[in-house]
Amino acid sequence: MTTHHLAVPINDSQVDNLKIGDTVYLTGKIYTARDMAHFEIKKLLSEAKPLPVDLAGQVIFHAGPVMRKVDGQWEIVVVGPTTSIRMEPYAQMVGELGVKLIIGKGGMAQDSQKTFQQCSQTYLQAAPGCAVQIGSGVKKVVSVRWLENGMPEAMWELEVEKFGPFIVTMDNKGNSRYDAVKEAANRKIIEFYGQ
Repeated sequence: MTTHHLAVPINDSQVDNLKIGDTVYLTGKIYTARDMAHFEIKKLLSEAKPLPVDLAGQVIFHAGPVMRKVDGQWEIVVVGPTTSIRMEPYAQMVGELGVKLIIGKGGMAQDSQKTFQQCSQTYLQAAPGCAVQIGSGVKKVVSVRWLENGMPEAMWELEVEKFGPFIVTMDNKGNSRYDAVKEAANRKIIEFYGQ
């Protein structure tokens, strides 16, 4: 297993090099997006309106950060992952927009696995319960969009440095750590209870 220090934006060859179990640290700009941010993006696309940011080569973090204002500037308090499966209905859209890495908790479903292969994307697992540690990699809050939806549902643009660690758990070749864990658990159940 390899440790990768990647600068955002991410390209396809960098995604190709990521293997299940690898560790990833990121430097550059990333975006948080939960349910409402994905909905706002979908709405703009459906209305043929431009998006506020170009997401090609970018990183989306399924997270609702806690922020505070100091001297008129936003700064991060903590940021931890939210459950990614909620964003499953938007997987194809995000892939087609060119997002290369998705960070979250718990993985995504089989439709996302297909999209990861088609659009050369990878899913990174953030450690739950480590919001302070993860937040320490945020160097600056660059901007915020859709704050009217609430702090956790806004899209925050963050400048990060050695942001992580994150673990590759779904790659762009159809491999999933979550599937492997489920299969191993099912084998154990069958061994214990029999066919």
